[in-house]
Amino acid sequence: MIGLNFTKGDGLVPAIVQDAETNDVLMLAYMNSESWEATLQTGKATYWSRSRQALWMKGESSGNVQLVKNIFIDCDNDTILLQVEQLGGAACHTGHKSCFYRKLDGGAFIIVGEKIFNPEEVYK
Repeated sequence: MIGLNFTKGDGLVPAIVQDAETNDVLMLAYMNSESWEATLQTGKATYWSRSRQALWMKGESSGNVQLVKNIFIDCDNDTILLQVEQLGGAACHTGHKSCFYRKLDGGAFIIVGEKIFNPEEVYK
């Protein structure tokens, strides 16, 4: 099996996350070798939190787990594309379906994405 190149990014590789059914881009996160192995073993997307400096399984607090359906890597072996089933319908900690819920329109960003849950109620 071709290995991922974790050395280019100081031990981290970007992971683009896409809805397996709709192909919507849900989020961008980072993986290290430990989160990569956890994802492969469990079938649930697990990332490295740069802010907390810790592993986190997506949905461990919110219940909005990502079940991995397909995994692709790029030609340089340093970027991952995960196609997932997004349980709960929201990938973003703000409660939106996608982390990319704002669009530049006439010099300002407007909210165009669907909000699924209220984060104040979920992250108590």
